[in-house]
This record gives sequence, C-alpha cells and structure tokens, in this order.
Amino acid sequence: MIKLTMLSSAEKVKGQGVASAYRELVNLLEERYTNEIDMQINSFRESDITHYHTVDFRFFLSTFFKKKRGVCVGYVHFLPETMEGSLKLPWIARVVFYKYLISFYKRMDEIVVVNPSFIPKLTAYNIPEEKIHYIPNFVSKKTFFPISQAEKNVAREKYGITEDKFTVIGIGQVQHRKGVLDFIEVAKQLPEVQFVWAGGFSFGKITSGYEELKRIYDNPPDNVKFIGIVDRSEMNACINMADIFFMPSYNELFPMAILEAMSSNVPVLLRNLDLYEEILDGYYVKEADNQGFIQAIQRLKTDGNYYNEMLEKAKKGAAYYSEDRLAEIWYSFYQGLYTKE
Repeated sequence: MIKLTMLSSAEKVKGQGVASAYRELVNLLEERYTNEIDMQINSFRESDITHYHTVDFRFFLSTFFKKKRGVCVGYVHFLPETMEGSLKLPWIARVVFYKYLISFYKRMDEIVVVNPSFIPKLTAYNIPEEKIHYIPNFVSKKTFFPISQAEKNVAREKYGITEDKFTVIGIGQVQHRKGVLDFIEVAKQLPEVQFVWAGGFSFGKITSGYEELKRIYDNPPDNVKFIGIVDRSEMNACINMADIFFMPSYNELFPMAILEAMSSNVPVLLRNLDLYEEILDGYYVKEADNQGFIQAIQRLKTDGNYYNEMLEKAKKGAAYYSEDRLAEIWYSFYQGLYTKE
C-alpha cells in the first residue's frame, strides 16, 4: 500500500480554484483507492510520496527531511508571471516571493502541471523537463451535474432572477486578471441580459486594483449581480441557473470553473488565450475582445441551433476531463513513483 501524504492549506482561503482542485483529488482517492493508497492530510509522518499542493513555508522546510518525505511532488498552480494582476504587493515583497516560489518548485523531485503550456515556462527556470508531468484538472459528476428546470428556477429565485431572463455567469476572484472590468463593459452593452459574478476578494485589500473593483462591486450596473463567494456545495445550482458561462480572463492555468460549467451542461465563452488551445479547443466559444463577446452572447441568446451546438461541445469537454479517466491517470502516476522509489 502506498503511503501518500497531502500537504495543503488551500481550503483556508475560500473562493479559489486551487482549493477546488485539491478537494476533487482528495475525494477521488478516498472514494476509489482506499485499498491501494494510505492517505493522510497535513501529517509529517514518514511517507512514500508527499504531494505538496500549496507553497507554505513550513512545507518548504519539510523538504529538507528527505527520508521522511519520500518522493516530493509539487503541484504547480501558478508561476510568477501568472500572478501579475492578481495581488498588489510591494516590489521587494514580490521579488522575494517569486524567488521563493521557484526555489520551492526546485525542491521537488517531480512536478505536476495542469496545463502543458507551463512546461517550457518551468524549464526556463532551469527545472528539468523530465521531472515535469502534465495531469489536467477534473471535476466529479457527483458534484457538478445538470439539474431540473424547477431546481434552476429555485436558484434563480434565491438570487432575484426571473425565470425567463437570459443569464450569463462568471466565476472567480474579483481581480483585474479575471477580466472583471470587461465583464462589466460587456454587460453594459447588453442591458436585456442578466449578468452574475460569483466570487469575491479572497485576498482582501491586497487584491490588485482593489479600490476600483470594490467600487464597481458595491455599485454594479442594473443588470449585474455580484453574489460574493459561493460555498462549493451551492455552486452547482448557481452554475445551472445560467444560460452561458463567460470568463474573459487575461491569464489562467486551467480554471476549475470552466470544467464545472461543462459538467453542468452550460455552454462556455472564453477569451481566445493561447493556453486554452491545447487543453480546451473545440469545447468552447472563443472571442478576442468585448465586441466579440457581445456578438457571441447575442448569437447564443437568439440562435437556438448554435446554442445547442455549443452545448454539445461543452458536454464533450466534460466527458474528456471526466473523473473516471483522471482517476486512472492519477493512480498510475502515484504507482509509478512508488515502484521507481
């Protein structure tokens, strides 16, 4: 039996995708591999494999006790360049943290990335490519799934949205990087459409652009609702009440919210970022700017055939990134490390 230790503080901060990815993996291993994997959370026992989900300093220190840690696996959810536009840090703090982050990754025996576009970026930091493995995110169909129209109506009533209102939802922390300002500008041009943003300021006032975004958050346009950080147990109904999932982010890795929307059978509209091409191409509507977003939403609203076409593509995306497929990939990965050790 593999002795696997998970080290993570992701769930201490609500409303971030890192916590969702961590929880999905832990749940999967607990449900499917209890006879093959002896898993403990945030324990510093002697292990065959230690999987680092967050970059806490105490976790960094633990890497110097190599015999107890076994194979150290780092889960890369962000790099210095992907944090620009997320947090507002003094320049010296930013420099120190970025150096620490790369030092943390270099302490790992193996690295897991959720997007293959990160492999060349990590090698540019002199991390050997043979140590880097691509394993995408996934969501469980037990957590995110389509619900009945009656259940959708209940969710809409909770948030003050009429049953017949065409509704667009965005999910994520309220940050410049997430394209929240573009979300608002698109909403202003489509007053007949209801826009909803689920998410808040998970990192408070150190969020990049906090003052500007907080003013909009507190006084949004009439057709925009900021509903704050939604508990994960309620997020499925929240996504299902929408007709479209819209995320105009400028920089991402592999957002859990996209998979959650696909798994809930909701068409997805995204900015045409290069990093989406390899992992999501063919599963979503892509546009380059606000005018494109506006036209895409109008077409999805008025063209039933096109809407159904994009709905089917979202379903295919959900099937490809299914829990069943990723369960086998993760178990094979851990088993390979265990036997190699």
